Amino acid sequence: MWAHRLIAPYEFEQVEVPDLTEQQVGDGQVLLRFVAAGVCGSDLPAFRGAQGRLPGDDGAGAAEKNGFPIHEIVGDVVVSRHPRHRAGDRVVGWASGFDGLMEQVISDGDGLAGYDPTLAPAEAVGLQPLACVLYAVEQLPDLAGRHVAVIGQGSIGLLFSAVAKAAGARRVTGVDSVDRRDVAAAFGVDTVVRATSDRWVHHLDSGDRPEVVIEAVGHQVATLGHAVEAVAPGGTVFYFGVPDDDSYPISMRTMLRNNLTLISGITRDRARMLELAGKFVAEHPELLGNYVTHVFGHDEAQAAFELAARPAPERVKIAVVA
Repeated sequence: MWAHRLIAPYEFEQVEVPDLTEQQVGDGQVLLRFVAAGVCGSDLPAFRGAQGRLPGDDGAGAAEKNGFPIHEIVGDVVVSRHPRHRAGDRVVGWASGFDGLMEQVISDGDGLAGYDPTLAPAEAVGLQPLACVLYAVEQLPDLAGRHVAVIGQGSIGLLFSAVAKAAGARRVTGVDSVDRRDVAAAFGVDTVVRATSDRWVHHLDSGDRPEVVIEAVGHQVATLGHAVEAVAPGGTVFYFGVPDDDSYPISMRTMLRNNLTLISGITRDRARMLELAGKFVAEHPELLGNYVTHVFGHDEAQAAFELAARPAPERVKIAVVA
């Protein structure tokens, strides 16, 4: 079967590897045939060559792990040892080994769910990040009538903007150094700020501070501090961006004096959240069509990641299809 692996920073190699077998599928797992995948911002540090903390990412110059680092996947079930999935089902969710960029993938069944078959596979990959966003918003106070700011208007940040607006946010502010004016309205953004988060905070009027700030950038330490500085007294910050460092400096004086709440966490109840994502898309049928802007064949993984790694105003979500 075909598989991609990183052999150096910014460099994939397509290789032929042995097919996976039924005997390799453990209890609670399924064997999938690749149908489509999504490129996530959290995949990019590995593409750039950063050493991750996932099992198997132990190459000297790059990960050198088959299928790494894709985790957003759509696939057809070939073998199932999970009670909710049967051979022939088409499912969406997590490639639990972060090895979804190959022709066959073994994954935990708890992180997969069926979906509306009328969705094109390239669009269906958006259900996985949407599930993550919906779970995060469940942890927040009711957004109805509130001013919500989202730092980072990439593929995750725009989903947060859309979900916040659908939840009744009075105003959604999107902050990004990339010019998102052409796509912002489709995701419910009321105020588009083209700036880095430190410049946004520096020019923020004290009477215009958002009650909820969502950090959707990650992979560096500065933006969390900017979120804490920006949020209104009594407000809430959700840190969604993936941390690359163990320790992040924030002002505890600001946290204390302004009675702030800081929330973070990974997505749990994955099957339930994938089902909720499907319902959300049914209620907002235009969302995924606006979301997935670029589609590549599986043999074009290099080009897909190269596009994902550079800022582009017209790019939102990139899908890779069989």
